[in-house]
Amino acid sequence: MSNTTEKIKCLIIGSGPAGYTAAIYAARADMKPVMYTGMQMGGQLTTTTEVDNFPGYPNGTDGTAMMEDLKNQAERFGTEVRFGMVTKVDFSKEIGGIHKVIVDETTELEAETVIISTGATAKYLGLESEQRLIGGGVSACATCDGFFYKGQDVVVVGAGDTAAEEATYLANICNKVTMLVRKDHMRASKAMQHRVDKTKNITVMYNTEIDEVLGSNVVEGVRAVNNQTGNKTEIPVTGVFIAIGHKPNTEIFKGVLDMDDTGYLITKGKSTKTNLPGVFAAGDVQDKEYRQAVTAAGTGCMAALDAERYLGALE
Repeated sequence: MSNTTEKIKCLIIGSGPAGYTAAIYAARADMKPVMYTGMQMGGQLTTTTEVDNFPGYPNGTDGTAMMEDLKNQAERFGTEVRFGMVTKVDFSKEIGGIHKVIVDETTELEAETVIISTGATAKYLGLESEQRLIGGGVSACATCDGFFYKGQDVVVVGAGDTAAEEATYLANICNKVTMLVRKDHMRASKAMQHRVDKTKNITVMYNTEIDEVLGSNVVEGVRAVNNQTGNKTEIPVTGVFIAIGHKPNTEIFKGVLDMDDTGYLITKGKSTKTNLPGVFAAGDVQDKEYRQAVTAAGTGCMAALDAERYLGALE
């Protein structure tokens, strides 16, 4: 542990659209933000090859390039971007209190305000072929990537509301959608199940899992296996959408900040305020409904404004 403790006005934990947007606004408000990016600099979007739905890119861009643009913009206004992982927090419960943070288990910081933008991680099946083809036809976001499969055949893996929503969304733009459901029933709400059943170009295969994603550089199909009979079937598709949920990156905040049953941070009303004064949350770490880059950026802006107003009220 270092002997001297650095004092920071605004500490941003995590990068991505929420963190970088918070940094832009905080820097312009002369809050001298310091950002620790986490192990995945730029967040989930760096795994996305093409981004066509973020405003300001008429010809589209890719996730890594977009995050580099946001990073450069944040640094232009004076944000100090550091590569590192926050490993422990000791947040004050008092208004105007100092929040203590440990980075990489060695560096101690003290911050007047903290903006948490650690995001959420999509759950995957863990197959080697699936991991190899992420960005080459395997995706965890139909809203983000579905457009690229217009008029094509795709597979959706999952049985809950998210899977049903993604399947019906894709059915509007794709030729055929095949849902692979591991059990003999869906977990989705009755309303969502009815929507799936009424959509003519959705086929549901129960008791079925992916054995392998087929293709060398891009998805060419999946080999599905019936977990009751062991029978295997090859399904020719160009896109595979994994819809088995997300895990918010909130482990270090357990027992410190209020969160829901699945670990998402709870913010007050329309604000980004957590249950502790001077601590704010933005992006997918507190949003399990929309999970879009543009909505994350919006809450990043809100968090910086909330932090600025919090500090202003103390003066």
